[in-house]
Amino acid sequence: MTIKGSCHCGAVEFSIDAEIPTQLVRCNCSFCSKRGALTATFTPDQFRLVPPPSGDSTYRWNTRMVAHHFCPMCGCATYTDSPAFQTDGGWDGLARRVVVNARLFDNFDAATADITVIDGKHLW
Repeated sequence: MTIKGSCHCGAVEFSIDAEIPTQLVRCNCSFCSKRGALTATFTPDQFRLVPPPSGDSTYRWNTRMVAHHFCPMCGCATYTDSPAFQTDGGWDGLARRVVVNARLFDNFDAATADITVIDGKHLW
């Protein structure tokens, strides 16, 4: 299956070669709690920007290892390119993941999905 989605204005479109996960994630860290996204995680090879946007905007903070992407036109949080951190904060130094705002998936109501809460406030 291919998941398709976009930001509000359509300037950032993506496709994901995967099924929509049965559980989404809500993180309570300082950034995620203000952003309000419900997220789904994929491997980098599953995620594609279609076509790559001409004006991608990125926010990085603290270690600068995590790139939070958003549309420069409408401001929607679109996806995050991150090390594949484990729930204990560990990382093998190589593996990456793409965390996508599931609220942007076409024909999908993320508010009806099962949610797992990650205590990022005390994890990161």
